[in-house]
Amino acid sequence: MKKQIIMAILYDFDKTLSTTDMQNYGFIPALGMKPEEFWGATGVFSEKTGVERILSYMYMMVKLAKEKGLHLTKEQLKEFGKNVKYFPGVEDWFRRINAYGEEKGVTVEHYLISSGTKEILEGTSIAKEFKEIYGCEFLFDEETKEPIWPKFAINYTQKTQYFFRIHKGALDVNDDKKVNSKLVENRVPYENMVYIGDGMTDVPSMVLVKQNGGKAIAVYTKKDKKVMHNLAVSDRVNYCCLSDYREGSQLDTIMKMIIDKISINSSIAEKENKVFEKIMAEIEREDE
Repeated sequence: MKKQIIMAILYDFDKTLSTTDMQNYGFIPALGMKPEEFWGATGVFSEKTGVERILSYMYMMVKLAKEKGLHLTKEQLKEFGKNVKYFPGVEDWFRRINAYGEEKGVTVEHYLISSGTKEILEGTSIAKEFKEIYGCEFLFDEETKEPIWPKFAINYTQKTQYFFRIHKGALDVNDDKKVNSKLVENRVPYENMVYIGDGMTDVPSMVLVKQNGGKAIAVYTKKDKKVMHNLAVSDRVNYCCLSDYREGSQLDTIMKMIIDKISINSSIAEKENKVFEKIMAEIEREDE
């Protein structure tokens, strides 16, 4: 039986798939604030208290929601996810890439790894496209249904652990035994993994994927072209292309090329194994 070829595409979300930070579409307007006011207040709080920036924005979401009288439940956060806007082609990207992979004998899996709010992500129109969504989560009070504590937080360097989790198939964030075990089969080869991000906060993940034989892709809008140029010349990524996911775009062409390569490499490896097995069988017969 032919072994299944699995490919994993790992995505950042804010400004990679969506046109801006996910909180900007629904949550911040519901506070009666502008994005620059919310993020400015978050930055001031982080600098004043020394609280890590991801935990700072989570704290400010809870604090300001209470001050503004916004009943911030898990269901409300999911509703905000419905307002998210994407770059061109994102919403049908997954279907097209899956279909192309199937044509080439490659099963494509999509994973979302974000420092944004998981509850918002789960309410987006593309949430169903991901095998797993990793993001910052709140712990909600059983009575009030409002957030009372950070349940889970992912900063920029912590994103890198999911590269190893997906490689091992240890997708449960509480499963440390499986991800560290040598005995567990490597479900997705490192060279079959792709990371797509938009900037400097994605560098740790980009570098890790690239160094282990996978592909790192930086997407950008025209105003961020200089940042992308720096990533390319510093050898942090394999490819840079516009934030355009439509069929025939740079990104679409690159991804299909990567799928082609994975398919071809897998076929070559399978043929090499068959030749090796044949040689070993002949040697064993000669020894009899």
